[in-house]
Amino acid sequence: MKVKEVLTAIGAERLFGEDKAEPKQLMTKWGEALLESKHPKPLSEYPRPQLVRDNYTILNGYWQYAFTETSGQPSVWDGEILVPFSPETVLSGVERQLMPNEYLWYARDFEIAQLNGRLLLHFGACDERCKVYVNDKEAGRHSGGYQAFSLDITEYVRTGNNRVLVCVQDRSDTSYHGRGKQCLKNGGMFYTAQSGLWQTVWYEWVPDIYIKGLRITPDYDADKVRIAVKANKNVTQVSYFAEVYDGEALVGTAECAGSGAAWEELSVQIPDKKSWSPVSPFLYDVKICMHSEGAVDKVESYFGMRCFSVEKDRDGVPRLCLNHIPYFQNGVLDQGYYPESLMTPPSDEAMVHDIAFIKSKGFNMIRKHCKLEPMRWYYHCDRLGVLVWQDMINGGGAYNFVKTCYLPNAIVPLQKLKDNHYGYTAREDSRGRREWKKECAETIAQLYNCPCICMWVLFNEGWGQFDAAANTAFVRRMDATRLIDAHSGWFDQGAGDVKSEHTYFFKLSVKRGEKPYVLSEYGGISLIVEGHTYSDAYFGYGVHADQERFLEEYAQFTAQVEQLRKEGLCAAVYTQLSDIEEEINGLVTYDRRVEKV
Repeated sequence: MKVKEVLTAIGAERLFGEDKAEPKQLMTKWGEALLESKHPKPLSEYPRPQLVRDNYTILNGYWQYAFTETSGQPSVWDGEILVPFSPETVLSGVERQLMPNEYLWYARDFEIAQLNGRLLLHFGACDERCKVYVNDKEAGRHSGGYQAFSLDITEYVRTGNNRVLVCVQDRSDTSYHGRGKQCLKNGGMFYTAQSGLWQTVWYEWVPDIYIKGLRITPDYDADKVRIAVKANKNVTQVSYFAEVYDGEALVGTAECAGSGAAWEELSVQIPDKKSWSPVSPFLYDVKICMHSEGAVDKVESYFGMRCFSVEKDRDGVPRLCLNHIPYFQNGVLDQGYYPESLMTPPSDEAMVHDIAFIKSKGFNMIRKHCKLEPMRWYYHCDRLGVLVWQDMINGGGAYNFVKTCYLPNAIVPLQKLKDNHYGYTAREDSRGRREWKKECAETIAQLYNCPCICMWVLFNEGWGQFDAAANTAFVRRMDATRLIDAHSGWFDQGAGDVKSEHTYFFKLSVKRGEKPYVLSEYGGISLIVEGHTYSDAYFGYGVHADQERFLEEYAQFTAQVEQLRKEGLCAAVYTQLSDIEEEINGLVTYDRRVEKV
């Protein structure tokens, strides 16, 4: 296929100045129900199933908001915003874009009847950088639009009324910060930029000395689980006690002593272990109790007994293995956008729906693309049984998509690149490289306890890629239990555990080598469903108006993948779960109203 034909097929010319069609507002049934509610309580479930306490208060709901031109606190508020929906969304009630030279302020009052230990204020995510004030005193700052963070606000609160303020800035795609697929000028495969609070905000009471860190590592081959725990500060002595349950049945216990802020490990033997897999996603429950200086802290979590490895099959072909058995990972790309709420799922049910839909269509894996989800999404993957490849959030300067995306799609020799060519991949700013590593480390720490995650994907199609080999070693030091796709698509530097390629305009094939071969993106065929499209401008890898022709081509892809599996293909990721704005290559429409397959 000629380069011009490729650019035309994917609608690339629309990203270079052509006027955009007027968008249409679509709505999922969950967003519709929320809008119709007189007293909406969005995402009211406990937001972090991997580390649960029972003394918490969720602060989702109506906050005051104001856009300002300076960093000074506003004297007049613009109105109310429904948290945790970004101001750019319909569900927020605001529908206004935060620009790079503006500030977005939030305010919320909350009552404390009695001071009961220490008070932790948690944010699921705030895009992109923020300062948090409690009762007019700065309580903390955070950078990184996708990672969760917590603040100890004990010293700033009092009995009675308290007030929290959040001041947000978001440079979006005008700077080197992590941004995923967000773009101030959306179009094609890049979507409306959002900002501010976009995941659940809540607080919880903990004792003066509490469990701050928890790392659960299934040791599959040794039939045990290793539970690492640490406290929030050093003390004379602290003791930990862990119980592991199979339903109501106690499986095993362990205890240890330590000095607080250092990691201490409890090891629990698992007799007659039950393996976790997409076919049988069995989860053990774990309860952990910490005693120190009269204080007691209790948390609950869960884990699955599984391991991920690369091993050769009986024919000597390197395969992705689950629990030491070759396991073909049949996946779908999922970017997690909704028309009324962008990156924020409109409800817990919406998250479950997408995961269950994927499983119902024969997939056993999701590649979570350029986005982190709320922690409940990973919990649902854990309990429903879906493997997850987790992308790190891309950032860097302005991308040259002709060089890094469109031409490599069409011309294979252009898929080569020197790993330290920072200018080519928009990574010349050293601050951005340091920030990527910081956010990468935070992402791994945040998601470490999720059994479903089997692969870390470091870079996609060269977007902000740098030092792939060194960064692979960096990730391996933090987590040796999962596999790594160092460079998805092209610009392969020989790092990571798989040979990972994207194929949209050539016949699918397998390139056998020393590593498992994976098609980390393929397909992307598009179907126009009248009444369920975001605009009259369409983006996709071949656009169809006829469902019969669409289904024929989809069936052909399914058959090709099955044949290539026999020839050595180890995983395949179909593009994609849902339509998103102009990109209409989903298996369902953007509003989740129509299944195309």
